[in-house]
Amino acid sequence: MNKTFKIYIVIFVVVMALLVLLQINKSEKVNWRKNFETDSKAPFGLYIFNQESEFLLKNKLKKIENSPYNYYNENPNSKPHNILLIEKSIDEESWKKLMDEVSKGSDAMIVSEFFPYKVADSLKFTHSNMSYDDVTNLELTDVKFKNDKVILDKFPSNRGFMYISKEHEILGKLTATNSENSSNFIKINFGKGHFYVHSEPLFLTNYYLLKSENEKYAQDVFSYLPDRETVWFTENSGRASRIPIRFILMNPGLRYAWWLLLGGLLLFAIFNAKRRQRIVPIIEPLKNKSVEFVKSIGNLYLQEGDFHDMMAKKAQYFLHKVRMDLLIDTQNLDENFAKKLQLKTGKNIEKINEALLLIQKGNDRYSQVTREDLIKMNQILDEILKF
Repeated sequence: MNKTFKIYIVIFVVVMALLVLLQINKSEKVNWRKNFETDSKAPFGLYIFNQESEFLLKNKLKKIENSPYNYYNENPNSKPHNILLIEKSIDEESWKKLMDEVSKGSDAMIVSEFFPYKVADSLKFTHSNMSYDDVTNLELTDVKFKNDKVILDKFPSNRGFMYISKEHEILGKLTATNSENSSNFIKINFGKGHFYVHSEPLFLTNYYLLKSENEKYAQDVFSYLPDRETVWFTENSGRASRIPIRFILMNPGLRYAWWLLLGGLLLFAIFNAKRRQRIVPIIEPLKNKSVEFVKSIGNLYLQEGDFHDMMAKKAQYFLHKVRMDLLIDTQNLDENFAKKLQLKTGKNIEKINEALLLIQKGNDRYSQVTREDLIKMNQILDEILKF
């Protein structure tokens, strides 16, 4: 057994021990997420409603795990019926199909906290938050239902209809301590049929339906639908829960196994990469050969012994620097030029005059130049203007 394998075993044992300790000390947490899933037993799931829906809708319920668009394309000549949507997103083509069905005589009940713009615009209403209280009541406006209420004491949406058309009928309202009563359940005439729109789906969730006093309110709401077949589109909740990764993460045991698997793969990748990483070759940076090049050129000139040419080039370079850096015209190297150079550099005028004589000597092709002249000129020009 090599050293690396022993490390793997130790890490695995430590991780398993930590998971066991976490599981032992784990306190069961309630999931208060508003998921509205038909098979969810969480407080805000629809498991109870899903079980009781046959009774509420008089055993004339048909559950469809498909979009309205696909369903009505497959059943183009369906008779007038009831349509139920609970917290379901709806695409534009499906919405057109629903409006066609309702206009032919079907009735649609939509229960949702939020409505897409295309729905609100088609049905002529606007919705918004009508209260910010922690507790609100749901009531129906019909006198025969005045005693059937639901008290929402856990995360009510407090959403209602801020504006509705005059033709719409208000069937229910929400009441709160610190706000006025607001409509949250309306009836909308549409062609030969009707839309029933409710803005608070919490009354259908497990938490509220398990309270016996709330069952009557749910029965009253669905009593507005005619006594005929109801098609409930459950595509969102029914199919989302079947996604494999979602199913794994919803179960604590599978969730721990999943994270353990990912952690093990990560450790394996880290150790394996460390063992098999190829040696990175050392690449030497490119050397700067400029200084060596200058030295070579200098040595070449010294070997040739052409001091006159070197003085001329030095003079040309110096005058170029004066033009570029000091912005002094170098066409006439006279007394005026010497004064300007003395003012710009602050050097002694005698040294500047001496430099000018050497420059003129270097530029005169017939003058005799010695090695000493070149050295002296180089020193003076470097003192006047640093290169």
